[in-house]
Amino acid sequence: MQSKVAALTMVRSDAFFLKKWLRHYGTELGRENCYVVSHGRGEDVAELAQGCNIIGIPGDPHPNFDQKRWTLLNNILQGLRSYYDHIIVGDVDELVVVDPAQGQGLLEWVSAQPVRRAITPVGVEVIHRVDLEDAPIDDVVLGPRRFIRHAPHYSKPSIVSCGAKISRGGHFMKYDQLHAPEGLYLFHLKFSDFNEYAAAMDRRNATTTEVGVGVRDASIGRHWFTEARGEDREVFDAFAQRTQKAFDFASIREAMHSSFRPRGDTGFYEFARADDNLIYELPERFFGVI
Repeated sequence: MQSKVAALTMVRSDAFFLKKWLRHYGTELGRENCYVVSHGRGEDVAELAQGCNIIGIPGDPHPNFDQKRWTLLNNILQGLRSYYDHIIVGDVDELVVVDPAQGQGLLEWVSAQPVRRAITPVGVEVIHRVDLEDAPIDDVVLGPRRFIRHAPHYSKPSIVSCGAKISRGGHFMKYDQLHAPEGLYLFHLKFSDFNEYAAAMDRRNATTTEVGVGVRDASIGRHWFTEARGEDREVFDAFAQRTQKAFDFASIREAMHSSFRPRGDTGFYEFARADDNLIYELPERFFGVI
């Protein structure tokens, strides 16, 4: 059994995304190296994540949910560093992928990286082109879904082997270097299926309603609130209006490095996060990777 790389996430009732997370990291790293924090100790999580390391916590609603979540994840991550060289950490709908053109699987690629650093993949969102893609997603996402958009907010420090703190939401880190190597991507699955998107948003809207405070008084992502949701179909129809471009992110990585800077006086670091409003069609080599 390998003991170089672990994966860590937190989940509550997101069975669709958890299945994808487990298929990807369980296959690439081994389930014994997957750590799933089960918020609310759901029976569905326990059943799906058999063979993984499940950490059950109370599921009481709280207006500082996201802050509490990342405090816990940061501390678990640092504890795991005593036993693993690298920990891949992120939300359950985020999967770190190595371009098959690199000729290495995720475990082989990550194991070869230097330690005591944070590695930031380029963030992309898998989108469901409802005007072109009729097939539902079963086990495999890429293939039935062939289009992505650049998502700079999801270019996150996701592979960690240093002691620096990650911010709430996982978007920034107290680490003064940027390592964004060629061929590494974070695939965000929120928009990968219209029906699953609507169901997930219903669950998240219900959570914020249960918390009982508005967006200004909560440490929860704005997109969890009903007032920020908008019309689901309009969100997906808009994907067809974006300009298409060939799959190439070299200039985006260059812009990330050239704009890397302190995030005010917070101690965190950031780079410019400009949306290019482009859609990219995935090369076939990615089909079946997740």
